[in-house]
Amino acid sequence: MDMFGLELLDNGALAVAVDVDGRVLARGKATGPDLAAAAMAALDELRSTPGAPALTAVNPESRACALAMKALTARFGGAVPRDRPVASGTAAVAAEAWIGAARGAKEVVLFTVGDHASAGILRNGAPVTGANRRAPAISWLALNPVEREDYRKIGCLEAEVSASGIVRRLIWRVKAGDRSRVVDGVGGDFAAVSIDHVLAGARGGDGVSISVMRDTAKYLGMAAANLVAITDPQVLVLGGIMASAADLLLEPVRTEVGRRLPDAMRQALTIVTASLGDDAPAIGAARLASFSLA
Repeated sequence: MDMFGLELLDNGALAVAVDVDGRVLARGKATGPDLAAAAMAALDELRSTPGAPALTAVNPESRACALAMKALTARFGGAVPRDRPVASGTAAVAAEAWIGAARGAKEVVLFTVGDHASAGILRNGAPVTGANRRAPAISWLALNPVEREDYRKIGCLEAEVSASGIVRRLIWRVKAGDRSRVVDGVGGDFAAVSIDHVLAGARGGDGVSISVMRDTAKYLGMAAANLVAITDPQVLVLGGIMASAADLLLEPVRTEVGRRLPDAMRQALTIVTASLGDDAPAIGAARLASFSLA
């Protein structure tokens, strides 16, 4: 029996149909600020008439997410849960432990960074989401004693290591007087700088980009070490830019994690990069629903 998972993103939706072994049979994606319309379009791209999808969301408590769920309930009736979806990080860790980089492991932590910082925890194969289903809120991990307005809006960790946070730190360095080929390459237009520019700059020897990515690795390593110290998992899965830019980040993050954990915990830990990419949350949502864990 096929299963269907749907992730509600910031600006769109991604749907997958998977079989009982986790093989992706079809995939649909739609973008746009209207999450309800995007969700319907993504499901329609599966080229079948799926049953009600299991849901996950980047921001489960947003108004846009609530409106999308209302529309999905109207389409699928009572088959769509009325409470908020499981968070994307929790769904992703379930997928990676099912068919991905942590296949078969029961004690797993996933930590991923892209547009947002997110995490997921499996304990004995079941997701750990806290009393109010808001854990693990990794974006809000406090790693800097300084108080800033962006920390209060999106959390300290996300402000520093999300794609926009990395770009912001490079721009601050240039405004403070450092010279970067990244900014020169976009004609001095700060608004044109993207995370891809920073990564390319670091690979190409730009000193400011290298320094910014080195600082990013320290933040990421500290956050990962905190997750491991609290949960003591078998496997730590690193996703997002830690996987896609592993050449820049993986070893520095490993080193930082090792520096901040006791030897016994470090030696017992397996660190891997995520293998399922953007499909992981939708696949994981389907998996969790099939086991009545979401």
